[in-house]
Amino acid sequence: MSRLGDAITTARRALGITQEELAAAAGVTQGALSRYEQGTREPDGDVVARLAHALGVTEPFLKGAGSVRGAMAVDAHMRKRATAKATTWRQLEARLNMYRMHVRHLMEEVSLRAQQRVPTFDPIETDPADAARMVRMQWRMPIGPVQAITTWMESAGCIVLAEDFGTSRVDGLSQWVDDYPVVLINQAVPVDRLRLTLGHELGHLCLHSSEVTLTMEEDATRFAAEFLMPEEVIRPQLRNLTLGRLHDLKREWGTSMQALIERAYDLNVISAAKRTNLYKSLSNKGWRTREPLSDELAPEVPVLAQSIGEAMADKGLTPEEIASIAGFSNPSKNTIFAAPKRRLRVI
Repeated sequence: MSRLGDAITTARRALGITQEELAAAAGVTQGALSRYEQGTREPDGDVVARLAHALGVTEPFLKGAGSVRGAMAVDAHMRKRATAKATTWRQLEARLNMYRMHVRHLMEEVSLRAQQRVPTFDPIETDPADAARMVRMQWRMPIGPVQAITTWMESAGCIVLAEDFGTSRVDGLSQWVDDYPVVLINQAVPVDRLRLTLGHELGHLCLHSSEVTLTMEEDATRFAAEFLMPEEVIRPQLRNLTLGRLHDLKREWGTSMQALIERAYDLNVISAAKRTNLYKSLSNKGWRTREPLSDELAPEVPVLAQSIGEAMADKGLTPEEIASIAGFSNPSKNTIFAAPKRRLRVI
């Protein structure tokens, strides 16, 4: 498949449309579109323009989307359940890849100066828990619970995007584009689960920027556990666990009661029998599927992408210019760097 073919296919999948639907919108035959996507035939300039318009992107975006380190259509790091439908997570993966390319397109024109950076480690040489501790030290984070993990990640230049996935079986995805990490999270899930997902994806970004291992998911989970619930601080608090104690710890640490149980078990603070009994207690109250207190936790709200749009608007750029720089065909398609509309003040 050619780079242009990659870009067309990924953009189409991100929109959730078929080849037939895109072909009709662009005024080409389905057979021709199939050959464009496969890279066996190159569309002429007029066809590229029509395809770009139908896909909601600019011609330069569509032509240049493949010329990037990490490629256009890469596998995303993804926190999902085994029962997640392939069609769903593949569409989400395509959307993440489109967002990656829009970020890359914009960063060619805009310089992002982050206070910190997302460090990367060799997953073979670095234990996930040690990596989490090093990130906390490099970012000079306070000892104890992580307040607003999204803010910490964005201060390190991580573009965090939130939207409703339309399913609860996929929590989040992440991948690098050039030197910029991009994370897409499911805003419909409870805050405690969302926070663990953010820690999980941060673990992927730190540990799996280039290396693929058989224990990637386990490594990211271990990273998230240490990052959000550092052993040195939380271990004494996990002794003598009860449902009441789990309530208090959830409020303090912002993680689910189930994550706290797993943390206690992994640290050998509780036995397998105690772990089983706690899960039975949660099940008896119907809390395995929906825990209490999640609505009381402070929400995780990404702001960096919108702030970039606001900064561009403050410099005099119009919504049309901002959209074009990011590779969107018009402002209505710009879903990530759009500055909020400013209200006119009547005097």
